[in-house]
Amino acid sequence: MRGDRKSIRVKGYDYSQPGGYDVTVCIHAHKCVFGNVKNCEMVLNDAGRMIEKWWQKIPDKYNTVEIDEYRVMPNHFHGIIKFVGADACARPNALNNERYNNDAYTDEKGQARLSAPTVGTVIQWFKTMSTNEYIRNVKTEKWLPFDKRLWQRNYYEHIIRNESDLTRVQEYIVNNPAKWEDDEYYTESIP
Repeated sequence: MRGDRKSIRVKGYDYSQPGGYDVTVCIHAHKCVFGNVKNCEMVLNDAGRMIEKWWQKIPDKYNTVEIDEYRVMPNHFHGIIKFVGADACARPNALNNERYNNDAYTDEKGQARLSAPTVGTVIQWFKTMSTNEYIRNVKTEKWLPFDKRLWQRNYYEHIIRNESDLTRVQEYIVNNPAKWEDDEYYTESIP
């Protein structure tokens, strides 16, 4: 991270520890490229379905991560990820399992280990995979091109603190299309 950019993460917080995280990832320049909201429902286009596909693949890539409620919106994405399990470092065959994070390190005994994924690792993978597929489809399917990058550089996250917080976030995500015109990211969609 550049020295002049302020981090929006909680200082000292371990974003790989078990728990839930509400994330919002926005399109660069807030262009509406994933579909439209019609009659209070999100209608995904091919690009929106592609975003949904990559989000659903997160547990295949990281077996200690589950997905919960999510919504692809015209120009952003809301989702809940949950870190649920054992540390990949403790699993004997973790280095041979592609479903773990591929960030390796050497422990104090010189043994190769894999680090547990963090929220940042998961979101970066999601953004990379979806951007690469989007670029391919700009070339082959004439999807709307983007300027410089598909996603904004960062993402927003909220650490889910308890069950009532989880319920509140789930309801917000589910109801987001019905409140689209009041959304802070609202902009006219492409027909």
